[in-house]
Amino acid sequence: MKLASLKKQGHRDGKLVVVSRDLSRAVAVEGIAGTLQYALENWASVSRHLEAIYQDLNTIEEIGDLIRFDAKDCAAPLPRSYQWLDGSAYVNHVELVRKSRGVEMPESFWTVPLMYQGGSDVLLGARDDVPLPDEKHGIDFEAEVAVITDDVPMGVSVADAAKHIRLVMLVNDVSLRVLAAEEVAKGFGFMQSKPATSFSPVAVSPEALGEHWKDGRLHLPLVSEYNGVEFGRPNAGVDMVFDFPTLIAHAAKTRFLSAGTIIGSGTVSNKDRSVGSSCIVERRMLEKLEKGESTTPFMRFGDRVKIDMTDELGLSIFGAIDQKIVPYGQP
Repeated sequence: MKLASLKKQGHRDGKLVVVSRDLSRAVAVEGIAGTLQYALENWASVSRHLEAIYQDLNTIEEIGDLIRFDAKDCAAPLPRSYQWLDGSAYVNHVELVRKSRGVEMPESFWTVPLMYQGGSDVLLGARDDVPLPDEKHGIDFEAEVAVITDDVPMGVSVADAAKHIRLVMLVNDVSLRVLAAEEVAKGFGFMQSKPATSFSPVAVSPEALGEHWKDGRLHLPLVSEYNGVEFGRPNAGVDMVFDFPTLIAHAAKTRFLSAGTIIGSGTVSNKDRSVGSSCIVERRMLEKLEKGESTTPFMRFGDRVKIDMTDELGLSIFGAIDQKIVPYGQP
């Protein structure tokens, strides 16, 4: 099934709707679950009703309370989350960045996932502008895939972790590279360098992804456009060293994960460099290794990024993230 959260005045968590396969129609389901968070916390009792509505949306022309779906009306599927944890499952990306700095990568990076805890109290919708205070901070986009879990027990096994994946979505994990370098040097993780993260308009159940969802990975190209020009289309299922069940088990090693926890893949990256990149810093690192210097600049105010994934018919699966970087004006 496909689910989205419409913006609703005075309600921070939005209004849950079921969306048709082709993203053209939707139905509000307040009688079943007013918000996606409620649905995730009560998945066993509400999911079958949501699935039935999804099937009707795709097969019945006339259905009650039908609305025209428009991604511009959407908040993030979870406008706020109890937990947003981002991994770095494409280790070749990490290796490349460290190599450009002349730093050896520990062998353990290939066997133990990297992960940080991001801010989750404010998550942006796919068509929201990205407000930031200063271009000099090194603004970058990062195209990723993420999953949403239900309640996950502490110490869950990788095999059992797969059973807790409820929905899949796309991510623009905006990073401020100049600030990130300063924070990494201090050895205490990211904070100021990770502003609000953005998510696709629609979250999709693994079952609705069909054959493209297998082995805990999403096997389709993730396409990024920067100011209207294709920047990269690496396949999200290729070179992903740690699948999503492994990332979930890693996150839950010493803690419980509440329903609505979001787990990100990290920047999607392939060893085949002909498919391009999913962030500016990777391209800059390749330029430095090949030419001795980085020439692609970071983002400026007014720049746009579009992140999308399409099916075999060329139809958007999640709806596109399509955003502009804007200067933050004090309220």
